[in-house]
Amino acid sequence: MANDGPILVTGGAGFIGSHLVERLLEDGRRVVALDNFDEFYDPRIKRRNIEAALENREYALIEGDIRDSELLDRLFGERGFSAVIHLAARAGVRPSIEDPIVYTSVNLDGTTRLLEACRSHGVDRFLFGSSSSVYGNNDKVPFAESDPVDEPISPYAATKKAGEVLCHAHHHLFGMKIACLRFFTVYGPRQRPEMAIHRFAARMVRGETIEQYGDGLSARDYTYVSDIIDGVMRALERADGFHIWNLGGSRTIQLGKLIETIGQVFGVEPKVRRLAAQPGDVERTWADTTLAKRDLGWEASVALDKGLRDFREWFEIQTPLASGKKA
Repeated sequence: MANDGPILVTGGAGFIGSHLVERLLEDGRRVVALDNFDEFYDPRIKRRNIEAALENREYALIEGDIRDSELLDRLFGERGFSAVIHLAARAGVRPSIEDPIVYTSVNLDGTTRLLEACRSHGVDRFLFGSSSSVYGNNDKVPFAESDPVDEPISPYAATKKAGEVLCHAHHHLFGMKIACLRFFTVYGPRQRPEMAIHRFAARMVRGETIEQYGDGLSARDYTYVSDIIDGVMRALERADGFHIWNLGGSRTIQLGKLIETIGQVFGVEPKVRRLAAQPGDVERTWADTTLAKRDLGWEASVALDKGLRDFREWFEIQTPLASGKKA
């Protein structure tokens, strides 16, 4: 990267963002993290995520909203960013069905304002955190970047697809170097408390019943967070036009088997209550990572069993705050 200015990471106090910030700092980069500490989940969890980064002189935390154009204009003008890694978003399929307006506001308006700030201030490298949810219930597996993604089945997925389209328009019009990274079900230390692995583990260790939606045959391609971070770092260096890359483990596990495996890792016999499948949930995800291997030299390396053991180690040293309990 020719410009040696700092890198802006939006959502930099979140699950993936905080890991990315630490990796960038380890590599000697200057980092500005922008996060609004939204109440979607307990903001104290995010503040814990960034405790180590706050001690690094090459790190700056800005508390603010990506929809605040005045803030963005001031930040971009003062900091001279070399690149933007845009991870901030309203996440979650089911909440997006309940409140699609806020998802559209944050995920589309916010992304547009960031792209415009880049254009106005000459920042030509932009990474967009997209999602495997854009594939919907694609019949063909594994999912490849060339597959049609015209039938999202949740507002969240629709905003991610639309975000990619906005990115392409800015590349086409202004020559920005953009990579859209389709993350496949990321897990690991700091995973948000409402996500499946964290939620299941927390309920298991408290002796509570897990709610399993559907028949347990739905399948996901779980990807350990360190693998995702490695893919983002490679994309940051090698994005030279407009790209879409899948970042996934290229392995799937059915929901019923996942619950059983988490129980084994935590030494607990899961108690399961089976409920009807939820609207918006896709039947399966499975990443074809041929392009990431070819273009980035990237492939996932952390097996699910190893990743779950590492997650357990993190989980067990946390206070009740980490497992979603109120202190």
